[in-house]
Amino acid sequence: MSRIGNNPVAIPEGVTVDFKDGMITVKGKLGELTQEISEINVKNEDGKIIVERPSDSKNHKAKHGLYRALIYNMMEGVSKGWTKELELVGVGYRASNQGQKLDLALGFSHNIVLNVAPEVKVETISEKGKNPIVKLTSFDKQLVGQVAAKIRSFRKPEPYKGKGVKFVGEELRRKAGKTA
Repeated sequence: MSRIGNNPVAIPEGVTVDFKDGMITVKGKLGELTQEISEINVKNEDGKIIVERPSDSKNHKAKHGLYRALIYNMMEGVSKGWTKELELVGVGYRASNQGQKLDLALGFSHNIVLNVAPEVKVETISEKGKNPIVKLTSFDKQLVGQVAAKIRSFRKPEPYKGKGVKFVGEELRRKAGKTA
């Protein structure tokens, strides 16, 4: 039995949910998201979304909690939004942005310029004596995670000194050097 799938999703204030022909559309103050839902029943009962599976087959059990979590993430996204922060650890590592163009200096012979999707707001924070931070904000959790993973893939943190692009709060597994 799916514990996540059985929990109803409360509809926040200012959010409208529309379910037609296997597509669920969630509209809020920050934007609008749609998701295709198959093989699972979705009901709107007195301000709550209830996700039910038609049978106990393996496929239905797998999709039950998945679709409930996707609907919850859509509700949170259009009402509050999602944020990911990346930290650039390393001497000379810099980040700047002009609108949706993110310019990263990560120790290569050239800067990396990334055009970020228009749904994602990019902000760079550079304070003296601290590592630069890239802050990504959007109503689409999946898109924010994908852009953050793309930026992290340019220079993943290495295990000896911890240099590279890492998520804020991420714990790195460090290794001892040659002397150990």
